[in-house]
Amino acid sequence: MTSTLIRGRLLSFNRAPEDIDDSAAYTYESDGGLLIEDGVIAAAGAYAAVKATAPQDVAEVDHRPHLIMPGFIDTHLHFPQMQVMASYAADLLEWLNTYTFPEECRFVEPAHAERIAVHFFDEMIRHGTTTATAYCSVHKTSADAFFAESLKRNMCMIAGKVMMDRNAPQGLLDTPEMSYDETRAVIDDWHGKGRNHVAITPRFAITSTPEQMEVAQSLVREFPHLHVQTHLSENRDEIAFTSELYPEAKDYTDVYARYGLLGPKSLFGHCIHLSEREADAMSETGSVAVFCPTSNLFLGSGLFPLRALTRRQKPVRVSIASDIGGGTSYSMLRTLDEAYKILQLQGERLNPFDSFHLMTRGNAEALSLADRLGTLEPGSDADLVVLDMAATPAMALRAEVVNSLADELFLLQTMGDDRAIVETYVAGKPCKSVLGMS
Repeated sequence: MTSTLIRGRLLSFNRAPEDIDDSAAYTYESDGGLLIEDGVIAAAGAYAAVKATAPQDVAEVDHRPHLIMPGFIDTHLHFPQMQVMASYAADLLEWLNTYTFPEECRFVEPAHAERIAVHFFDEMIRHGTTTATAYCSVHKTSADAFFAESLKRNMCMIAGKVMMDRNAPQGLLDTPEMSYDETRAVIDDWHGKGRNHVAITPRFAITSTPEQMEVAQSLVREFPHLHVQTHLSENRDEIAFTSELYPEAKDYTDVYARYGLLGPKSLFGHCIHLSEREADAMSETGSVAVFCPTSNLFLGSGLFPLRALTRRQKPVRVSIASDIGGGTSYSMLRTLDEAYKILQLQGERLNPFDSFHLMTRGNAEALSLADRLGTLEPGSDADLVVLDMAATPAMALRAEVVNSLADELFLLQTMGDDRAIVETYVAGKPCKSVLGMS
């Protein structure tokens, strides 16, 4: 058994904060210790107490004065879109057709998929993201490359081969039968290998025929324990086109409901323009609306109504994500900075404890994985991020007058990026400091 004792200031959430003064929502240790045994947190608390329980010859790593938290979690992004970030387009549908679909066609080539997978996981580690929920391309080769790299790095990842049989270039189309067979093959090859989770992934209603949606429904029935991911109500033109394609549905959400795709492990990217009826349907099924701030702003899709969804009589479960490559940063810190601004524009505020809860325990709960991820509780996988609020000269200057934990978190969120990530641990092993050394 390998043991490591990590020392630093510890912050982990017990539940969602009710307000900025809700100190019962989190556990903070000004001089804390984490005992890691075989990739799992064995003990957490005050350093002296944890040290007393550790083996006599335990290796110690001292990260003081930095803040140690659970690794960040990103609940929606696109692995094949790394090279379409920062592409100039008017809106979602133009962006997809002009840049994204042509780029995704390249993922039929294993060498290209494997190369991008290495870069993708490097960026996750660099930015402190230890778990992500990703879309691959329509090609099984892309899912194979993604999961092989995830397995190599022992990361907890959720991903799926996209299902898409219309309204895309020929090189990106499968058929209902192909999408079923290849998704089954991805499940057989990768689900449960290492820390990999396979998601059933119809891209969105516009790119799937009713026959393919029926195939997705069959997969959900066969594998009810798997995650489902797709897109919903990101853009008003998208909503109108979906209504034309599925005239029998009450609305966009009803398309997915008719095929049994709503549920507590179903993640719906965007959900900006939901009607009250749709929000009720999401709430009643426990489905998750995924807030993608930088993407929503970049593509001009709209302002996500976070408070309206979470504070309604029938609240909707919400997570938060970067949405690479419509999103403009791999960093969950940058993502939450833009989320703060979106709420400001709606006359609301997102306090820093809300933000850091969302990107750790909150996102773990949205993924139904909070028993292993998103906290520093004993028994959790030792996926960690070490944060430095004085990482840049400008941040260091601001840090001179920080006098509370809330101030520190808000500084990290507002001015931080990958430079604020001192170290990223995956299953107890430091990964950022060794990038490029292997």
